[in-house]
Amino acid sequence: METAHSLLFQDSRNLSNIDSNSVDLIVTSPPYPMIDMWDSLFASLNAEISNLIKAGDDGLVFELMHKELDKVWSECHRVLKPGGLACIVIGDATRTVNGVFQLFPSHSRITSSCLSLGFKALPSIIWRKQSNAPNKFMGSGMLPPTAYVTLEHEYILIFKKTGKREFKSVDEKLNRVESAFFWEERNNWFSDIWMDLKGVKQNLSGGELRSRSAAYPFELAYRLINMFSVKNDTVLDPFLGTGTTILAAIASQRNSIGVELDPCFRNHIIKKILSSTSLLNDYIKERLRRHVDFIQKYIEVHGPLKYFNRNYGFPVMTRHEEKITLPVIKRILQKDSNIFITEYST
Repeated sequence: METAHSLLFQDSRNLSNIDSNSVDLIVTSPPYPMIDMWDSLFASLNAEISNLIKAGDDGLVFELMHKELDKVWSECHRVLKPGGLACIVIGDATRTVNGVFQLFPSHSRITSSCLSLGFKALPSIIWRKQSNAPNKFMGSGMLPPTAYVTLEHEYILIFKKTGKREFKSVDEKLNRVESAFFWEERNNWFSDIWMDLKGVKQNLSGGELRSRSAAYPFELAYRLINMFSVKNDTVLDPFLGTGTTILAAIASQRNSIGVELDPCFRNHIIKKILSSTSLLNDYIKERLRRHVDFIQKYIEVHGPLKYFNRNYGFPVMTRHEEKITLPVIKRILQKDSNIFITEYST
């Protein structure tokens, strides 16, 4: 069993080297409009943005930044298969322009763009990133009315390309049930608020590289991939950054394509991929251990269960979990400068 993983260092606004209707799932997080760290990137895509930032024309700057992202969402819609899903992690921004503090709602702007392309919106997830800082509010201390609510969440927007995915053959149906998730995972993952995931610290070699990355945690990508795809599907991340989505795809036995504009990330991504086998296998083992712990505690309270997983022998809550098979990574090979093959043990 093998999966393939490709790195494309190019502009995501044109994915002409990816076939239409070829991708099963998109998991990504774009540069955030109106966040200072991304100003220079957006300005490199459209020189007018830099001039408008200096002029303080915040409304037009926000719109022009999103017009660059719109081109990526259009390409995402094209390459997705009918019935395929796109998961976009995005946070709104707050910024003071010309002395005026305000919110820039990127989640609603992206939703509007994707709906205009023909996507159908599905219920989204709020990723709660609570801060423990004692002075986390903004404004005039304890004095009303000019304090401002602190943003402590991001959105995981979920869109579907029109069409229905079907599993018709015996092999397709078996692959689907082997790709199932555990009952307790469903109850946690399919909540519309995720409060158990923390943001990640950037472990990057250079300060400049670190300033151009805003990676989400591995568990976030892993959940979305296991929620909305099956084994051997193809997952695309048009804003790959440090490579988190590819690692989550490897751990989930999915193929993947990662697109990154900045070639400076190349060495960092390749190093992470080639050194990840043990870490990913440990993560998979921990997922099994969490299930066993949950089942043991459940049985202590409620008594024996009638369903058992046929591969591992432990009890499960439902018959849908009887054939779950988690991959074991044998090795990851670099086929050429931008293509990697993952081999799995049977």
